[in-house]
Amino acid sequence: MAFPKLGLRTDHRKALVRNMVTSLLREERVQTTAARARSVSRVTEKMITLAKRGDLHARRQAMQLIYDEDVVKKLFDVLATKYADRQGGYTRIIKVGQRRGDAAEMVILELV
Repeated sequence: MAFPKLGLRTDHRKALVRNMVTSLLREERVQTTAARARSVSRVTEKMITLAKRGDLHARRQAMQLIYDEDVVKKLFDVLATKYADRQGGYTRIIKVGQRRGDAAEMVILELV
């Protein structure tokens, strides 16, 4: 997976994206910075597309990225059926202003 660097080391960046994808799929909505939201959105779209395929290989590929089995089960059982007739664009980014401490652009990333 190729990600924007986000000013982090590779292992930290991959862990951050994995955790945020898992949180987004579990909660269906997260608040984060704009740069992180863009990179997490790309990976989440790919995970939902995998889930729509629905076979065992796709499930194992999803388990490589998402370590929580309950989230993978939700992804394949609930979200895949929800987005079955949608051809992409599963996430939405809504701007909410700037963070008080460092004026970073904050957004809400949610599933459509």
